[in-house]
Amino acid sequence: MIVYHGSTVPVEVPKIMNGGRKLDFGEGFYTTSSKEQAIIWAEIVSVRREMSAKFLSSYYFDCEKAQNELEIIRFLEPDEVWLDFICANRSGRTISKPYDIVIGPVANDKVYRVVQFYENGVYDKDEAIRRLKADKLFDQILFHTEKSLKYCRFAECVDLEATQ
Repeated sequence: MIVYHGSTVPVEVPKIMNGGRKLDFGEGFYTTSSKEQAIIWAEIVSVRREMSAKFLSSYYFDCEKAQNELEIIRFLEPDEVWLDFICANRSGRTISKPYDIVIGPVANDKVYRVVQFYENGVYDKDEAIRRLKADKLFDQILFHTEKSLKYCRFAECVDLEATQ
């Protein structure tokens, strides 16, 4: 399987990023199976960092082998378990079972607003999930441990500015 990572720099050697940021699936190296989503993310990061550079790095992910050898949690849709999981990560609460890889829907900015409304009590869990399922969500694949990165092999990097 090919997975993608959008950034302002080429990433030939993925690393587990531990910056104290509270992200959907926790700390690690985020990828997606959607080339479109990775390109969108490169654009977002470029704007946030006030840079013009945008790169799309791709990797071979040996998903089948990883499933047999690693601890993986997979969310197929934004359901109650997914919502609890991302809320726990975003609030800095410890997840009871450590995972090497986490796969599931990405909570983009629009989705994050729904999650915030849920966390603040504006929406109950059923309303939040109903709203989340109404959107087309891309996936994200988080390589959470150094061990998991052995299943993510660099393929190529494209300078998105040079291809425009």
